[in-house]
Amino acid sequence: MLDNRDAKPLSGWLNDLANSGLAPLVGLAGALREDRHAVAQGITTPYNSGVNEGRITDVKLQKRLMAGRAGVPLLRHRVVLIAYLRRRYADRLAMSPR
Repeated sequence: MLDNRDAKPLSGWLNDLANSGLAPLVGLAGALREDRHAVAQGITTPYNSGVNEGRITDVKLQKRLMAGRAGVPLLRHRVVLIAYLRRRYADRLAMSPR
């Protein structure tokens, strides 16, 4: 579905999950069914918010780690440093032969 950006098999796949008998998969199927229009939209469109979600996760992690220990300037410095290191690591991965 994801490679072809085709959401047509989604309902069948959700039925398979729901009928699997495994509680976590049944729960996942139910959750995805509740928001099936957004899931189908996410499958069919080329846009995503993955980069933003990653940065938000970084900020939240630093905020939790530093709660009550440091002020905004140090938090800002650490978040910028993490963003720089992520970009540098991604560039290094892109340049390496596979």
